[in-house]
This record gives sequence, C-alpha cells and structure tokens, in this order.
Amino acid sequence: MRHPGVAFFDFDGTLIEGDSLPAFVGEVIGRHRAHLALADAIRSGVHRHLRGRGRGIDLRGTIKAVFIRRTLQGVALADALAAAERLARRVRWHAPMVEAMLEHRRAGRRVVVATGALDLYMPALLRGKGVDDLLATGLEVRDGHLTGRLCTGNCVRQDKAHRVRAWLAANGPFGESWGYGNHPCDLPMLALLDRGTVVRIRR
Repeated sequence: MRHPGVAFFDFDGTLIEGDSLPAFVGEVIGRHRAHLALADAIRSGVHRHLRGRGRGIDLRGTIKAVFIRRTLQGVALADALAAAERLARRVRWHAPMVEAMLEHRRAGRRVVVATGALDLYMPALLRGKGVDDLLATGLEVRDGHLTGRLCTGNCVRQDKAHRVRAWLAANGPFGESWGYGNHPCDLPMLALLDRGTVVRIRR
C-alpha cells in the first residue's frame, strides 16, 4: 500500500531560528558558561582536527563532540530532561515552516524531523507538533547520567541522508516526498526527495 506522501524537516535553522544545542547546554550549565565552553571547543576542535585527532568525521563534527563531552559529561539524566522542558518554552519557531508542517499533516502525509540535534531534548521541543517520527543524534546515557559521548552517528549531511534513505526503505513506498532544510548541510537529504526546498530564515 502506497502512503499519500511524507515530508522531512530539518530542525535547527529550518523549523526554528538558530542552533538548539548551545541553547540546551545553556539551560544545563548556564548561558555564560555555555558560551565560553563553545568558544573553547571551537579552538580545541580546530587544533585537534588539524592534527588528525578529531573526534568527528569533519571539523564541525569534531567541535560538536568536544563541546558535548566538556559540558554534558556526568550530568544527571533527570537534570538534562528538566533543561529540555525549559528550552521548549524558549524556542523561536519559524512560522512559515511550522505552517508547512501542519499543511502536510492536514493532507494526510507523514511528517518526520531529521536533525543533528540531540535525541535527548528533541521530544520535549516537538511535543504537540504532530510529528510522526524523529531522526536525531543519539547521546549515550549510563547509570542515569550522560556520558558526554554520542551513541549514533552525527545526524547531519551524509549521515542524515543515509538515515532518511533507510527510513524511506523501511516505511514506504510513498506517493511523493518533500524535504525542507538549509544550505549546504541538508543538500544530501534534499537530493533524495521528490521536492526539496532550501530554507533561509531572514532576521
């Protein structure tokens, strides 16, 4: 049986303004400390990557891995989930994309969010938005605490495209597919879909 269709949405810079990860870390350890930690992670990540010792497969991935490890390692899961609830009240939604998501729902299509954001806080942010499935970056939890390590690939660029392709194979076939993301990170995902839209948020 063919489904009417499916629409994939990136999150950061598409459904919302800005990057949710630094905002989440700010809710966990404080915004000032998070800002300083991000600047330090950028310096350290560039140094590690240039020396071939990066924790990610690319520079951005290395910086992200360093930032997460230095700020979230050892945080109690309960505290992290409480931070996610606080963040959910502060997110600045991009109204045109939220409306596009609702239009797909009204047309009976499946709605999937595919994002590099962490699976830890995304459910709180998406609650009540009518999203059918979530493809996100997994964060390892052990004995009720965050380890600061990823337990999946970083769901961006090619990794995101691989996951979207696998999701389509497992859940299709679909009559038509749509995708919404920003440039250039989401181009591999958009290339897989029948109708891809590059989103630019103007401030």
